[in-house]
Amino acid sequence: MTNLAYEHAMDAGADLHDSAAMQAVRPIPRISIQAFCESEGVTAPIERAGEDRRMAKAHLKVHMGGIPTAIEFYQTAPTPNLILLESRSEPRELLDQLARLAEHCDPSTKVVVIGHYNDVGLYRELIRNGISEYVVAPVSMADIVGVIAAIFVDPEAEPIGRSIAFVGAKGGTGSSTIAHNVGWAVSSLFKSEVVVADLDLAFGTANINFDQDPAQGIAEAVFSPERVDEVYLDRLLAQCADNLSLLAAPSTLERVYDFEADAFAQIIDTAQRTAPILILDVPHIWSGWSKHTLIHADEVVITATPELANLRNTKNLMDMLKRLRPNDPPPKLVLNQTGVPKRPEISAQDFAEPLDIEPMAVIPFEPQLFGNAANNGRMLGEMDAKSPIVATINEIAHVLTGRAEIKTRRKPGLGTILGKLRRAK
Repeated sequence: MTNLAYEHAMDAGADLHDSAAMQAVRPIPRISIQAFCESEGVTAPIERAGEDRRMAKAHLKVHMGGIPTAIEFYQTAPTPNLILLESRSEPRELLDQLARLAEHCDPSTKVVVIGHYNDVGLYRELIRNGISEYVVAPVSMADIVGVIAAIFVDPEAEPIGRSIAFVGAKGGTGSSTIAHNVGWAVSSLFKSEVVVADLDLAFGTANINFDQDPAQGIAEAVFSPERVDEVYLDRLLAQCADNLSLLAAPSTLERVYDFEADAFAQIIDTAQRTAPILILDVPHIWSGWSKHTLIHADEVVITATPELANLRNTKNLMDMLKRLRPNDPPPKLVLNQTGVPKRPEISAQDFAEPLDIEPMAVIPFEPQLFGNAANNGRMLGEMDAKSPIVATINEIAHVLTGRAEIKTRRKPGLGTILGKLRRAK
């Protein structure tokens, strides 16, 4: 047998092995993956894995260069959901390099190391230090997809995605606009997959804000819960940007939308298994299902405007959620539409005082920017990327993804606003 014929035979044998090993692998969810390789022997199977149908929803990018290249790269770039690292370094040097890389990694980022040392002690040390898996080269395409599936598709594992519920303290606070723009900011800033779910089936605006008109959306899922799985949900998603998908509301009044308390539970759970960030645009209504959704979300963001009814409603919402979610952080507050000309309003400081919470953001009234964006079906960042409001939206995205903390200010003593609030009840 010639060398060329031998290589073809070896490739055919590898293909058969990969095919058999891949039969039981479920599709990989919408995650971002970046690989840093030192050899063609590892680069080739990773690139083949990226072309496999099970990886169709994942975003994979391959870089040449090992851990030192990754360290340099992530000094100025956000880390993805998963990093694949090939290293020929000896165990001690490998551990030192990973320690330096950890300084630039988000806590939620998973790391898989492909090494060239078959060392049980090294494996145990890597796992102890938070590495998700250590694989010894050579590796096949099936090995790569199998490792990724073991981390992100394990049916016993927690959902990979975090659900962030946005709700307005009152109608017209701009909660939906904030939710949609934060979702877009997360997807564009961090190259992370985001699903926006518009739960206002009658009057939802996500399809308008994202300039989409999908034939199907969230209504099909909520009225056919027995059909909801990852494949079915994927067919209902409308692609709005490279890393952003939408579960659109029908926004019609052809039927009434009365649901059981857990009507959206399976949709949310399934969506969380397909994307790292799930934005829930919850309408300003009080029903069994809206309460259930807020109670079970990983994070709740309340958007309010600076007037008394908003303050009363925000306090009621916060008190209720703190009581029903005792082991979770309190809801976060966005104070929107401040500084409306000639309108008396409560200052941000006085608004936050009775709530015992600092606003995550204070967004000024800017009708031209918001109006132009809404009328053109564009996000604020697409209309004016240098606007201070866009910078604030980006800060919210950093806080909600754990990349920043809310800036706190010294709080004054209790003022007269508490008396106003009591009189309003």
